[in-house]
Amino acid sequence: MYNAKVLLIEDDPRIISFLQRGLQAEGYSVEVSRDGLHGYETARDGEFDLIILDRMLPRMEGVEVCARLRAEGCRCLILMLTAKAELQERIQGLKQGADDYLAKPFAFDELVARMQALLRRRQDGRALDTTLSVGDLQLDFAARTAHRGERRIELTAREFALLAYLMEHAGTVVSRARILRDVWGMDFDPGTKVVDVYIRYLRRKIEQEGELPLLRTARGFGYTIGAEKAD
Repeated sequence: MYNAKVLLIEDDPRIISFLQRGLQAEGYSVEVSRDGLHGYETARDGEFDLIILDRMLPRMEGVEVCARLRAEGCRCLILMLTAKAELQERIQGLKQGADDYLAKPFAFDELVARMQALLRRRQDGRALDTTLSVGDLQLDFAARTAHRGERRIELTAREFALLAYLMEHAGTVVSRARILRDVWGMDFDPGTKVVDVYIRYLRRKIEQEGELPLLRTARGFGYTIGAEKAD
C-alpha cells in the first residue's frame, strides 16, 4: 500500500502544496499535473497506482479525463475530488469510471483512508463496489441500471438520483427538506409536492404486485427504504 505511485491532477496551488507534502510524508510517490489535458496525457503515458483527479480543471474537465482513460482501457484507481457535493455530480463521476468520490473541503486523514481502502481492495483482487442493494433491489452506478430480482426497471435521471439517495441512506428516515436539498439542489421548499410525486413514481416501478414493499413513509416528515414490510 505504501510507496504507491500517485498522480495528482489539480489546479489549486494550495491543495497541490498540502497534498503533495502530506502524501509524500505518508510514503507515497507523487507526480503533479496542473490541468486536465496534461493530466490525461501523463496518466495515459505513465504507470500509476492511483490518480487523484479534480473535477473542475482547465483545458479538460476531470469527468472527461476519467472517461477518456477508461475508454482507452486504463485500470488505474481514480479518486475524484469536487467542490460540488450533489448526488448527481457523484453519479456522473462514477458513471464515467471513477472508483470513489470526495467533496471539497475534505480532511486529509479521510483522503488517505479512502486511498488506502481502494489500494487494499485492488491488492486483494476484489471488485470495486459501484452498486447499491436493498433486498432484491439493485442499482448499478456504472451501467446506470436498476433491477428488482431479474426484472429491469426503467428510470428517468431524476428517479435514478432519488432512488440512489434513498438507498445510500437505507434504514434512515430522510426528511422531505433534506431530499429537496440533496437531490433537487433546493435550499427552500417551493411549495410543491415534487418529492411525494416522485416517490409515487418510484413505488409504481419498484413495487409491483407480489413484491415486498420497500419504500416507507414517515408521515409528516419524509421517507426511508428498507427490505422489511412497509406501511
